Amino acid sequence: MRQCVILAIAAVILCAAEHDKKLKVAAVQFRSSFDVQQNSERIMVDLKLLAKEGVQVAVFPECALTGYETRREFNPSTPELEAAEQQLAKTCREVKIAVVIGSVFKVNTHAYDTALVLDSHGELVERYGKIYLAGEKWATPGNHVAFFDLEGIPSSVIVCHDERYPELVRLPAIAGARIVYYISAESGMRQESKLAPYRAQVMARAVENGVFLVQANAPANLDLSGSHGQSRIIAADGNILKEASYFGEDILVANLDIAAHELRRPLEGALGAWWKAGVELLMSNRRRQLD
Repeated sequence: MRQCVILAIAAVILCAAEHDKKLKVAAVQFRSSFDVQQNSERIMVDLKLLAKEGVQVAVFPECALTGYETRREFNPSTPELEAAEQQLAKTCREVKIAVVIGSVFKVNTHAYDTALVLDSHGELVERYGKIYLAGEKWATPGNHVAFFDLEGIPSSVIVCHDERYPELVRLPAIAGARIVYYISAESGMRQESKLAPYRAQVMARAVENGVFLVQANAPANLDLSGSHGQSRIIAADGNILKEASYFGEDILVANLDIAAHELRRPLEGALGAWWKAGVELLMSNRRRQLD
């Protein structure tokens, strides 16, 4: 089994190295309500408009479909969530666009704060549950690190507080990921001391791994509640290509020139055995569902 996993890792890295591709992405700084149907309808309008502009992957914030809440009694309707997901899949299929979007997923008495990833055929690519929760009393931690192919590019996704755990990006990057999608509803404007560290963290995740990072964060509200905006598209060298405002429902669009890149040095240094074991765990636990 161990040999098979190692061969799988090598195959993925080789496949990633063969890809030189341009990808047009959009980070949508979306202000949600707690009305799932209303959110879904507005998101589908955005998807249709972005598809006309040639965007291939659109990214929406944490819990964009449901609204973000930390209370224990937060309990979006399962039938509404299922209907909204089906509508999103249909829209992706019809206009040929992929989406990474925050939602809630409920199964076997558990509720997860998730990143839902649908490709341009409307097919489920990944359903990643936020591993490191940050006060969501209603949520269960996720059960796997994300690594998947989206529109021909090896990719990963993290949710909000996950950004503070570099291994969630490093392991997929070693396996060949070239883009990390980051969806968030970060702290609000009143916690001003957190704003610069938030920017520093995502820039670090990009440059330390040589990956592009596409962040969709929720905007601030006029009463300074909510998050603080500043969605970003970050180049693989850590420089910010585009950054949104604090309060606006901005949409950032960029063409990413994704060249071949292999993150080999971690495997060759003193921690090489540790990193190899981590990547083996990642590859052996590849999944797209939660249970």
